[in-house]
Amino acid sequence: MLGPSAHEDTFTRDNLPPAEQWPGFLLEGFDYPDYLNAAVELTDAMVEKGFGDRTALIGNGRYRTYKELADWTNRLAHVLSEDLGVKPGNRVLIRSANNPAMVACWLAATKAGAVVVNTMPMLRKGELAKIVDKAEVSHALCDTRLKDELVACAKDSKFLKTVVGFDGTSNHDAELDRLALEKPVAYEAVRTGRDDVALLGFTSGTTGSPKATMHFHRDLLIIADGYAREVLDVQPEDVFVGSPPLAFTFGLGGLAIFPLRFGAAATLLENATPPNLIEIIEKYKATVCFTAPTAYRVMLRAMEEGADLSSLRAAVSAGETLPAPVYDEWMQKTGKPMLDGIGATEMLHIFITNRFSDHRPACTGKPVGGYQVKVLDADGAEAPRGEVGRLAVKGPTGCRYLADDRQAEYVRDGWNITGDSFIRDKDGYLHFAARNDDMIVSAGYNIAGPEVEAALLAHEAVAECAVIGAPDEARGEIVQAHVVLAAGQEPSADLVKRLQDHVKAAIAPYKYPRSVVFTAALPKTETGKIQRFRLKA
Repeated sequence: MLGPSAHEDTFTRDNLPPAEQWPGFLLEGFDYPDYLNAAVELTDAMVEKGFGDRTALIGNGRYRTYKELADWTNRLAHVLSEDLGVKPGNRVLIRSANNPAMVACWLAATKAGAVVVNTMPMLRKGELAKIVDKAEVSHALCDTRLKDELVACAKDSKFLKTVVGFDGTSNHDAELDRLALEKPVAYEAVRTGRDDVALLGFTSGTTGSPKATMHFHRDLLIIADGYAREVLDVQPEDVFVGSPPLAFTFGLGGLAIFPLRFGAAATLLENATPPNLIEIIEKYKATVCFTAPTAYRVMLRAMEEGADLSSLRAAVSAGETLPAPVYDEWMQKTGKPMLDGIGATEMLHIFITNRFSDHRPACTGKPVGGYQVKVLDADGAEAPRGEVGRLAVKGPTGCRYLADDRQAEYVRDGWNITGDSFIRDKDGYLHFAARNDDMIVSAGYNIAGPEVEAALLAHEAVAECAVIGAPDEARGEIVQAHVVLAAGQEPSADLVKRLQDHVKAAIAPYKYPRSVVFTAALPKTETGKIQRFRLKA
């Protein structure tokens, strides 16, 4: 049963999936009052708890305290509700790179009772239009450096009528900022219900119409009170850094919700390349890092050249499977485990992970507290231990697509079917095999591309690689490896054979790459995920 709602605009509640298509929710231990505003909990409530003078956000060369963040977001919330006419339940789109102003806009819109849609700065007019139409977005807040595509989208939109610019640099010289300067620092936040939708997270799928995942105010706190508390044990002294965009729920959790929930500091980088991450970790003595394995490989090389990353106590890896050689080298150089985990936009954040006291190479670990998982065979029954199957998960968060028939595909019998293939070993640990659509079937054998990648990455000649299934008349598919060579290595037929022999010696010989393609770089998303579909194309 849904709790009370403060939404005057009932669009999101009206477009929740039918009750019979919801996953089961396991909410024991996650108790929140009927009325809850997540943004208040992360700002004003933290000031009341005594964190007012502590640093909340670092970015653009400035430190902002919790008191400053609370005041800033309250001023902005006044503008939204008084000047821009945002009503509780309206959808507000935010377009920006990772910077403190984007976090402030997200928190302010949430305080005003809006449903926030955070978007990637790289999106173009056509991609923005799909999001605006799906969510019926009425208002947008945009970093003035990124306004062109959004203004073009608004011109042709029947929904998006108000686009206001903010200054994402430290100058604060744009329309939204000037309006906010006139406002008081006290704001009576909208008394939203814990079951009011606070966030629409659009999945980064590659095809078809976009899917919007619906997350309640309580969900935003659950991921902090679950994973961040239990696994990361976040302390006020922590300093967070990372590469995922705040537009993705992985980034919003890791770089905003987690630190703000516990009085810690978040360092925000607009251009989070591995060299920039390394510089920020050294400068601010960052303690918790969220990024992909490709960035950690660069960090490992930087350590060899003298980079001091000793302040890091937690290196969280997600977005791509963590190859055992990267984990092993990190352990060897730092004495600390790399925490591999898996999450999904539908689930909001990480739900299976390694832990500081319980970790293994080439292993994703065990469920976060409150979550249950199963590995299913082709018939939907639980697969025997040691066999590859589809991952099903259930817990305090779960999939609710906005008005989407695909809800019935993702949720079955109360379980979220994530689209990942896993193996559960005899000790109950979960090992990622592949995305369901990345399994390579060659001459009747199921081959998981990430396993072949891990074998190749253990060879000194390989800097990066991605493995796909390439069409083959005789075998249906063959294993094809796209390889970026390490410095000083040259492509040759002899090197192809050496790599193939290396894989045959490391894993079952039938899994070796029959085709090896040398390339200067692999196609990647902004979060560092390798785009295998582009290699297939």
